[in-house]
Amino acid sequence: MAAPLELSCWGGGWGLPSVHSESLVVMAYAKFSGAPLKVNIIDNTWRGSRGDVPVLTSENNIVSQPAKILNFLRKQKYNADYELSAKQGADTLAYIALLEEKLLPAVLHTFWVESDNYFTVTKPWFASRIPFPLSLILPGRMSKGALTRILLTRGEPPLYHLREVEAQIYRDAKECLNLLSNRLGTSQFFFGDTPSTLDAYVFGFLAPLYKVRFPKVQLQEHLKQLFNLCRFCDDILNSYFRLSLGDG
Repeated sequence: MAAPLELSCWGGGWGLPSVHSESLVVMAYAKFSGAPLKVNIIDNTWRGSRGDVPVLTSENNIVSQPAKILNFLRKQKYNADYELSAKQGADTLAYIALLEEKLLPAVLHTFWVESDNYFTVTKPWFASRIPFPLSLILPGRMSKGALTRILLTRGEPPLYHLREVEAQIYRDAKECLNLLSNRLGTSQFFFGDTPSTLDAYVFGFLAPLYKVRFPKVQLQEHLKQLFNLCRFCDDILNSYFRLSLGDG
């Protein structure tokens, strides 16, 4: 019998099983591939130190970062992409790279850098799930990490002022959302009737942006005009996570 797979990840709210994009990517992929994950939601008894979740543990293996976790699951024969052609596999890699370059900076900015959102929603939510005194330190560290990641994706020096690239970040994100909407069209998933790795990534990036109630919502407003992407998120939530949703 295979070793049990345990995933430590941030929990949910606003009708989502997790409000954290990278946790959601792994949770969705596990559902799509049939991987029997035992999900451990981080709470205020958490023993971690840096916020580097999600983390998958199995016997002697500890794996973090979504791409590495998904590769590990594939090696355990949990493969959501086995029906894809070689071209579709190549398209998957290209779209994931696009998401990480064009959409992720704006998602990180919305949650962790936009001050109204950070102080009224993001910081209180995460701090409430982190044990004291780490709850005083870790949200700020995660915010700084998000800012660093944004600036790295822009290819700018670390001291480059964020406001000077902020407008471009949101322009790029809106273009990426439009591209995803056009690519999805009227299909249920990105490669037909069966969800794959790309669907897990798109869902993980979009669902928190779609569902979390923020005071500053410029990218959220754009997403909500793309009805097929909203339907895509709702369908996955209803089909795969209906019985495990936390309260908003």
